[in-house]
Amino acid sequence: MRALRILLIVAVILGGLFVIADRVAVGFAEDEAADKLRTSEGLASTPDVSIKGFPFLTQVVGGELDEVEVGIKNYEASTAGAAGTGAGSAAGKIRIDDLTAQMRGVAFSGNYSSATAASASGTATISYDELLKAAKSEPVQLARGVTAEVVGLSDGGNGKIKVEVEATVLGTKLPEPVSVLSTVSVEGDTVKAHADALPNLGVQLAEDKARSVTDFKQRIDGLPGGIKIDKVEAAPNGVDITVKGSDVKLVG
Repeated sequence: MRALRILLIVAVILGGLFVIADRVAVGFAEDEAADKLRTSEGLASTPDVSIKGFPFLTQVVGGELDEVEVGIKNYEASTAGAAGTGAGSAAGKIRIDDLTAQMRGVAFSGNYSSATAASASGTATISYDELLKAAKSEPVQLARGVTAEVVGLSDGGNGKIKVEVEATVLGTKLPEPVSVLSTVSVEGDTVKAHADALPNLGVQLAEDKARSVTDFKQRIDGLPGGIKIDKVEAAPNGVDITVKGSDVKLVG
């Protein structure tokens, strides 16, 4: 019995040491992965990297991690494409807040110089202030003596965006912006806003002219590892997006 107790004590101690070693190793790996991701993606700050699954060391031996969660507070995605319904605007940047992605089946090379996830999914938010950059930023002539521009975007409730249009009619600026509700959608890598109805400015307007102000779209590409926007939905603080991808490169 005494020998059995000693064996049990030794087993518990060794198990505890293994757990400690495993957690130390995973912490080191997370820090290294975060630094490499910051460098490869040109991030302004170090992202959060969390390696899931236990034990970590056996995953390393197998050359593949079950799941890695990556969190980036402020990510600047590249943009190209249109404001309004006209021709595309010059390429620029748009800030994406709180990008969190779950990478699954992450295979890595022996020297850790590259890592690729079999699949990825995640969420993020584009604030209304950022999305407003895609709308017309200067007054547009809709008819003789009638100009208008989008001056604000906000949550319209029920998954809609509230678009505020400021207008001047025959030299007189309307006392308050006119609001319309818009449906937001995604097509490929482009986020689109389409007004459910035309703004009532007190004058008859051609639909294409009115929509040149109310409707807009913004292409968003260059997301980490080549992930793509899958869905979009208007929310209180901005447009919530979901992303997904396959064969996503974290490093290399």
